[in-house]
Amino acid sequence: MDVWATDPATLATIAGMALVTWCTRMSGYLFGRRLQIAGRTKAALEAMPPAILTAIIAPLVLTEGPAEAIAAAVTVLAALRLPTLAAIAMGVGAVVILRHLGL
Repeated sequence: MDVWATDPATLATIAGMALVTWCTRMSGYLFGRRLQIAGRTKAALEAMPPAILTAIIAPLVLTEGPAEAIAAAVTVLAALRLPTLAAIAMGVGAVVILRHLGL
């Protein structure tokens, strides 16, 4: 199927969603510069990425097999010493390896 042979309404919808997404991102950059974030607000914003990751990962750890639980432990231990992105990469790698081993 040719992707450009799609219904014009569908293409207009996709273009509209792209425009709204772009406008949302740009407004964050424009208005974000004017905000002075300090103290408790800054601490709360810095705590959000780990909190969101925990909220996403915790149900999987509690409901899936042992591979996810072990990988979660690996991720937590890595997060104590490494940057967040490196800890996540180690957790993903641990899940891949453990699933390959049959856990």
